[in-house]
Amino acid sequence: MEKPESIFINRELSWLDFDSRVLALAKEKNVPLGERLKFAAIFGSNMDEFFMVRVGSLYDQTLLKNNKPDIVTHMTASEQIAAITPRVAELQAKCDKYFQHLVDLLADAGYKKVDFNKLSKQQDHFWKTYFQRELLPLLSPQIVDSRHPFPFLNNKDIYYIAQLYNKGDGVSFGIVPVSNRFERVLFVKDGEMTCFAFIEELVARYASTIFSTSTVQKECLFRVTRNADITVDEGMMDHDIDFRDVMSELLKKRRKLAAVRLQFWPEAPQEIAKFLREKLVVPASRCYAQTSPLDTGCLFKLSSRIANDGDHSEMFYPAAKPMQAPAGYDLYTEVRKHDVLLAYPYQSIRPFIRMLLRAGADPNVVSIKMTLYRMASDSQIVGALINAAENGKEVVAMVELRARFDEQNNIDWSKQLQDAGCTVLYGFDDYKVHSKLTLITSRVDGKYHYLTQIGTGNYNEKTSELYTDLSFITTRQEIGEEASAVFNNMALQRLTSEVNTMLVAPLHFKTVLLEEMDRQIALAMQGKPASIILKNNSINDPQIIAKISEASCAGVRVDMIVRGICCVRAGVPGRTENVHIRSIVGRYLEHSRIYCFGNGDEMRIYIASGDFLTRNTERRVEVGVRVDDPAIAKKLRGILDLQLRDTVNAREMQPDGTYTKVKPAPGQFPVDSQMAMFGYFKDGFEMEPAKPKPQATAKVVAKKATAKPVGRQTTSLRPSRSGLWQNLFGRGKK
Repeated sequence: MEKPESIFINRELSWLDFDSRVLALAKEKNVPLGERLKFAAIFGSNMDEFFMVRVGSLYDQTLLKNNKPDIVTHMTASEQIAAITPRVAELQAKCDKYFQHLVDLLADAGYKKVDFNKLSKQQDHFWKTYFQRELLPLLSPQIVDSRHPFPFLNNKDIYYIAQLYNKGDGVSFGIVPVSNRFERVLFVKDGEMTCFAFIEELVARYASTIFSTSTVQKECLFRVTRNADITVDEGMMDHDIDFRDVMSELLKKRRKLAAVRLQFWPEAPQEIAKFLREKLVVPASRCYAQTSPLDTGCLFKLSSRIANDGDHSEMFYPAAKPMQAPAGYDLYTEVRKHDVLLAYPYQSIRPFIRMLLRAGADPNVVSIKMTLYRMASDSQIVGALINAAENGKEVVAMVELRARFDEQNNIDWSKQLQDAGCTVLYGFDDYKVHSKLTLITSRVDGKYHYLTQIGTGNYNEKTSELYTDLSFITTRQEIGEEASAVFNNMALQRLTSEVNTMLVAPLHFKTVLLEEMDRQIALAMQGKPASIILKNNSINDPQIIAKISEASCAGVRVDMIVRGICCVRAGVPGRTENVHIRSIVGRYLEHSRIYCFGNGDEMRIYIASGDFLTRNTERRVEVGVRVDDPAIAKKLRGILDLQLRDTVNAREMQPDGTYTKVKPAPGQFPVDSQMAMFGYFKDGFEMEPAKPKPQATAKVVAKKATAKPVGRQTTSLRPSRSGLWQNLFGRGKK
């Protein structure tokens, strides 16, 4: 009997497919040239993080005696690494090709890259003089031979290496770090043309002069990527040790972890490659030669210089700033009249910040509680919490110190919060707190009143202008009571299982959504209309994938908008024929999570902080909410409908797991869902006159969750096609 076709895709290979969609925007003709440089830079930044985290984790697994296979595709860590490496080489070759094309286009636009192999005598004299005067005094060359040990090489730093020959000592190697203190890109005017040079290529051109007493036989540039997948060792968790001290020690340890990748520019001579592979214990399969920059971060600097160099507006996206609230708009007052939905980056985060400041000064407010995962380096939101504490309010901040690559920033903020008198909690030993939850508690006439905010994105002013996220704010008493229980449970290291309107992972998140899918399956089995629309960043949870397949087989249409990792294949005969999957990658990083079940009066719709990755559903504290307000539910459904009509940023998955770009049908206008959202939310700051609001009956928080229909019309809203319209994703990625 023939084995049924698998509906599963390996997580790591799916992630590489996502980064390939990012890289594709570097060659997209409809994307302005300056923005294409950024997408090439983002591709490289994403790849760095992929090796540091994902490949690093797989490498660690290969060292274990019991190397368990992946639960989705049953591939061992070694098999996954073997599948990853050729795919990375393929993508790197594409990046090199696209980069050379971008260099040609830049030259046409008046920005010429310096080729140090094709300098005139005058140019050679200029750059050599610059090297000797400006760079050489700051360089720290090292010799590696029988008397001088191999040095420690920093993660992601660039180095020049030369194979040397000296009559007295024979063969040795010289290594020159290209210091991060140097400007990565140098600019020189040559008539009407602006020439730009990458500092590492300049060093490579003249570094041989450093080793004047030896003969440089072969040379190249290289860069090492190290494993960064550190975890908290339970053995370090002594009750007498501050958790911040533990994390600080782990950050020091991260810098010294094993090397997982070597990059060479433009290629590595065989002797040098062999020498470095042996010293760093990196197999040949994870060594990559490239002609694009070793660290693509320099492309951000190049793009920024062009943007500031006079009028080059045609080389960048049109300006699109978040819409500001109208004069007189006060979110702190408005939310008492009706529930509010804010959508970033289309609407400004400032009303939320002002709301926190108002609460901190309100004599009726007794406490403000907030979960903090990733914060801006100059966070006004943390400043508002500190201000509230100094005003005598009880401020409780649940700070997740294990937010990867933001650990030091979170350590610093936690100290400031604590110094200001805030109560700082650090979450669970075994679960990351990834929730986006704020609770403001007031006491009026002897009664407690709650203002609750539940979001899909971090409390971060910077990313609120780059990521698409949603923020739901309400004064509904039952939601406030549930949020209060969540905070109390977190303070006591206790998971939340008994809620009604909210979703709280890991105990009351996946189960609710599976039940919602079961209801749609039951409707389809009865011959009634049924539909599921799921928008998130990633999916690999096998239970959810199995339920999606079950829904498809029952006749439920399942539409999925998954930006990144997607471990389920669409259109597999007899398995996922009714599943339609698309990825939207564009100017902004799609980050909001919306889960919609059914249509019309029976539609139920949720927003949440968690994706459908097993780490989110089972190993993190995530928070979501069922949105029962009919106007907001309708607005959320409209977002989904608009994205399902996108023909500019969308790519659809084919049955073989590949993605093809969605194009407008003949005679149709292109639909750019990201830009159209500006028009969709242009009246998003609703202001209503004060009116009596019926007091919601307080629910018992311990009541079991029972899914209830919205009970009012929530049919799809389709915005007009006329639309307006960087995306720094990787980390935050998540």
